[in-house]
Amino acid sequence: MSVEVRVPTLGESVTEATVATWFKKPGDAVAVDEMLCELETDKVTVEVPSPAAGTLGEIVAAEGTTVGVDALLATLNAGEGAAPAPKAAAAPAAAAPAASGASESVDIMVPTLGESVTEATVATWFKAVGDSFEADEMLCELETDKVSVEVPAPAAGTLTAIIANESDTVAAGGKLAEMSSGAGAAAAPAAAAPAAAPAASAGKDVENAPSANKLMAEKGVDAASVTGTGKDGRIMKEDVLNALNKPAATPAPAAAPAAPRPAEDAAREERVKMTKLRQTIARRLKESQNTAAMLTTYNEVDMTEVMALRKEYKDLFEKKHGVRLGFMSFFTKACCHALKEVPEVNAEIDGTDIIYKNYVNMGVAAGTPQGLVVPVIRDADSMSFAEIEKAISEKGKRARDGKLSMAEMQGGTFTISNGGVYGSLMSSPILNPPQSGILGMHKIQDRPMAINGQVVIRPMMYLALSYDHRIVDGKGAVTFLVRVKEALEDPRRLLMDL
Repeated sequence: MSVEVRVPTLGESVTEATVATWFKKPGDAVAVDEMLCELETDKVTVEVPSPAAGTLGEIVAAEGTTVGVDALLATLNAGEGAAPAPKAAAAPAAAAPAASGASESVDIMVPTLGESVTEATVATWFKAVGDSFEADEMLCELETDKVSVEVPAPAAGTLTAIIANESDTVAAGGKLAEMSSGAGAAAAPAAAAPAAAPAASAGKDVENAPSANKLMAEKGVDAASVTGTGKDGRIMKEDVLNALNKPAATPAPAAAPAAPRPAEDAAREERVKMTKLRQTIARRLKESQNTAAMLTTYNEVDMTEVMALRKEYKDLFEKKHGVRLGFMSFFTKACCHALKEVPEVNAEIDGTDIIYKNYVNMGVAAGTPQGLVVPVIRDADSMSFAEIEKAISEKGKRARDGKLSMAEMQGGTFTISNGGVYGSLMSSPILNPPQSGILGMHKIQDRPMAINGQVVIRPMMYLALSYDHRIVDGKGAVTFLVRVKEALEDPRRLLMDL
């Protein structure tokens, strides 16, 4: 039976890719889920697994070919000359107790890391060689540029070898370790530790991405001057673009180390490698500054009415809905209300087009020990106060525990950032690309205000809206912020849709 091998989903707003490498050639036997080829987009590499066991037939898209989503890559003759399933696929079966009572060797593999994520870094091993564990007990934690992924034990047994040590970079589907399972598992010797050697992939010649080679040839860029960020140091198209965008004269940074620090200072310092999450945060925020024409407008809101309403109903609200009534649901509702009137704040630029979103996927920035993440509450504009509070509470907990999936942080159309929880009185939030707006909340502070000719003390909060001036004009930004202020100072407007 002939099976078609097609281009998978490439990620949000990515519509095409280049065929970088074929790992198989026509006539080769393949196992189900074995990697057939690697595609390269302008952001990431995507591996294409075999949909069935069989023999690779015709390769339709050769290396260097640009293909769209769902395009035909190759054909597969399913069932013909099928290769044996890789050891990774055997792991679940091996989890069953062996009838003979003997221990069985099981490979511990890198799990699926999420859409468009092809590699991770081994952050922490919770078990050492020789340690025993139960089924589903956590063995190690992996870290991608977005989320942390825990790797559970596929069965009860003993860890016999660690293949990927802490700080090693591993590919999706790669081998992490070996374990023995079954009745004899506890007797597995700790002497297997010498097998814990890093995978022997370093040191090999690495073929650069075809699009990177093409761009370097067109621009006359020497490959030696480009730092590759792909697998095994492979140069990607993005690496070449970054090299081209570097200022021509950059001697100052290189000269900085010329002034050595005193030895006593160096001895008191600690150098720590940035996590992938922190590297991604740094890169994306700098890209935001370099790409968007970012501007911030400010206003202030009297929180008297919201605080009074919350105080009056918070106990009843929690009793009925099982979640506390906070300020975030009021701000989320107010923003959804304002976005309807000023839709460009909820839009994004795609080339020379503007994409207006007829829905609100609200990003809620959350600080975690690993860094800032932005879980997304989908269709927040159609949710009740209780649904919003439940979603914020649940996603906030998952963020702090490092349990957020890639899907939960994608697709946001607007973001709210609450620096007030840390005591911030005023700030200029930075855009979360490709979004065109972000609202900054701040600390509520009693201040003297002139109300009807009288000086009274009111709980006031500064609001800041950062926006992309390429798509949002000053009038629209100010109007948005005024609508948010009006809704919060008279919450009844939210109920009346005014």
